[in-house]
Amino acid sequence: MMKRFFLLSYFLINCGLVLSLQAQQKKLSMEDAILGQWRQFYPENLSQLSWKGESNVISYATAEEILAADPGKEAKVIFSLSDLNEILKTGNCKELKRIPRYTWLNSNVIQLYAGKELLQIDIVNKKIKLKLDFNFEAENSEFCQINNSFAYTLENNLYISNKDGEIAVTDSKDKNIVNGQTVSRSEYGINGGIFWGPKGKQLAFYRKDESKVSSFPLVDINTRVGELREIKYPMCGMESEIVSLGVYNLAAKSTVWIKPDDFGDDQYLTNISWGAEGNYIYIQVLNRASNHAKLNKYDAKTGAFVKTLFEEKDSRWVEPSYKLIFLKNKPNQFIYQTNNRDGFNHAYLYNVEGKLIKQITAGDWEITEVLGFDNAEKYMFYISTEVSPIDRHAYKVNLKSGKRTRLTLDEGYHSVKVSADGKYILDTYSSLNVPRKIAVADTKGKVIKELVNAENKLKDYNLGEILLGTIKSADEKTDLYYRMVKPANFDPNKKYPVVVYVYGGPHAQLVTNSFMGGCRLWEQYMAQNGYLLYILDNRGSANRGKEFEAVIHRQCGQPEMADQMKGIEFLKSLAYVDADRIGVHGWSYGGFMTISLITNYPDVFKVAVAGGPVIDWKWYEVMYGERYMDTPEENPEGYAKASLISKAKDLKGKLLICQGAVDNTVLWQHSLNFIRECVKNNVQVDYFPYPRAEHNVRGRDRIHLKQKVSNYFDDYLK
Repeated sequence: MMKRFFLLSYFLINCGLVLSLQAQQKKLSMEDAILGQWRQFYPENLSQLSWKGESNVISYATAEEILAADPGKEAKVIFSLSDLNEILKTGNCKELKRIPRYTWLNSNVIQLYAGKELLQIDIVNKKIKLKLDFNFEAENSEFCQINNSFAYTLENNLYISNKDGEIAVTDSKDKNIVNGQTVSRSEYGINGGIFWGPKGKQLAFYRKDESKVSSFPLVDINTRVGELREIKYPMCGMESEIVSLGVYNLAAKSTVWIKPDDFGDDQYLTNISWGAEGNYIYIQVLNRASNHAKLNKYDAKTGAFVKTLFEEKDSRWVEPSYKLIFLKNKPNQFIYQTNNRDGFNHAYLYNVEGKLIKQITAGDWEITEVLGFDNAEKYMFYISTEVSPIDRHAYKVNLKSGKRTRLTLDEGYHSVKVSADGKYILDTYSSLNVPRKIAVADTKGKVIKELVNAENKLKDYNLGEILLGTIKSADEKTDLYYRMVKPANFDPNKKYPVVVYVYGGPHAQLVTNSFMGGCRLWEQYMAQNGYLLYILDNRGSANRGKEFEAVIHRQCGQPEMADQMKGIEFLKSLAYVDADRIGVHGWSYGGFMTISLITNYPDVFKVAVAGGPVIDWKWYEVMYGERYMDTPEENPEGYAKASLISKAKDLKGKLLICQGAVDNTVLWQHSLNFIRECVKNNVQVDYFPYPRAEHNVRGRDRIHLKQKVSNYFDDYLK
């Protein structure tokens, strides 16, 4: 009997071991790697997690229910899909199959879209408070809660719609005159073109005149005979758009125009900010050279210039990126953010006359987001990089004393929502080995209740080990962060091919202390197929301060390549890296870096895949290109050195270029000219266009793209 027991135990233990090993041997398909990251492998979350209006009640939703809870209490259903559909019936609205996206207007009322209608629903009294038809052809819409009106654009004109009907704010017949849309290609903190006044009585909006801007042809192949679609695209050193700001008075039904002339017509009007009372508008006016900014104050009734509050200058560039944040209790004071004073983005308290009251934060770290204030506005809450450039943590700072308190204590990358009274936070975070945790905490740093501790949905897959580390930059002074994904079934006695994935440009950070280090599952797909992946955030990339980024000024590609080659030096020091099999891959700025690396270091990189690459900065748009490179006339040596046209003849390895055929960001002109130069020099190169893709290849087409990229490395690097 005892013998049988041991035999049975042995069988069960070994059977379990085999099953466990089999479970951990699962492989990702390409569809898993591209779509699965956001579907079946996406860590558990709480949908629409927020504070319930101005209350301290936590709210989130499922497909069929809205749930709520006081901090520390269990959540209960407060509203259901059946409740919603019963209410919709009373308004002759279409029944819904799931709870849609909504926002809390207060602790009892939600706002949502159902079909072609905007609805405000009182979930306590179960009735429709407001029902407005919504024009689904509208673009760039902004809804004003105060006057219950939509502002939106149709083609190049701006309209307002409410229960009384539709009003045309503009009537520009010339299609070169565009009203109410974003300007300056959404650079410099610009993210829209419609700005309601704080009392709902006025509407500010951008107008851009593109009459002098060159057109670029894109071909639509979806018609019986391909049709030409032209876009306005201001290239470096060429004519740009002229921007002004209109202010429409709803009562008078008239518009006044704000036309700053600090730098003539060739300038940027950035970060439009209404004063707290709606009497003044503040604009950060930036010259075209992007090295001189003025914070100007204008009369919202007349459009007249009032005064310049202060100026910012930098011989490299000034990049105003944040609107002013006015205090509710002291409406004559506002928070201003800049990285132009101390070299890192920090917060400053000013009054409306331009007097600096105090610098609120300081240090060799960046504020990445201002979260808000408590009711008394004693504290300001924010997210920063103070702990580490690859972490994000929440803090509160006493506006009077400057004392800071860290609110998120667990390591990782935190996203936080502060309750209206500033007493509680909802903290969502992950770290290298933590898929996601969500907790409610007080603003003294004490966790009250854990709401989610997500399991790793990839635990049964045979993945490569992910390491985060640092190396020194090419100047031997600065720490650069990298992510390394080792091959699955790693054997330190083997030598592995390497794929360096690169972006390298401003406004992007690839390496973070978030789940899997910010790794995309395609990297794990490649690791399962025997590759080592290496990703390095070189100087020039984001969230490390002004000097770290500004090193690229007038020489895009040069410091970045020097840093990437320090990464190669590090890789070559590893016994398990095959130095004869190193490839590189990147998109957009990363495409520019990819071709730069394989042509400047042809004996190092054997294979490269570049997507949507910038080839010559003279063909890129004014707002981005001139900020970093100045104009081609001002910096001919820098443009010549960065241009990849002259490098085509130096290509030795295998290069595949993928390009969206209707790319409106990095125009087809770039890669086609590089191909032409390769042909002229009898240099073989591979090329694959995606006929309906713009700058990025999305959806299921992306599965095809990444399979093509992977196959290319399999064919020529393995």
